[in-house]
Amino acid sequence: MVKKRGRRIGDIALQRIVRLFELAEADARKDGRNRSDRYVQLARLIGMRYRVRIPSQLKMRICKGCYTYLIPGKNARVRLGGEYITTTCLKCGQQMRHPYKAPRAPSPRRK
Repeated sequence: MVKKRGRRIGDIALQRIVRLFELAEADARKDGRNRSDRYVQLARLIGMRYRVRIPSQLKMRICKGCYTYLIPGKNARVRLGGEYITTTCLKCGQQMRHPYKAPRAPSPRRK
């Protein structure tokens, strides 16, 4: 019973995180950057409080240095070079690199 309750709480937390990122993107498109950064901050707090990971596609939209919501062309520079996509935050200068390669298949030993 406890595990079902914990999983349900985790699912709700994940739904709220995704919704906060949707709001952050909508607000950032309207040029209201202060509120979008607050939405990211709230999403991170929910993730830490309920021990839920932020999905990797959403995590790529956050600066690892100042936790700003990144909008390519407005407050982030994206460069393609070699084996990595390099995203530079124009607020703090932090560079984040993400590989091009497709993720490896899961190990057959892992269940």
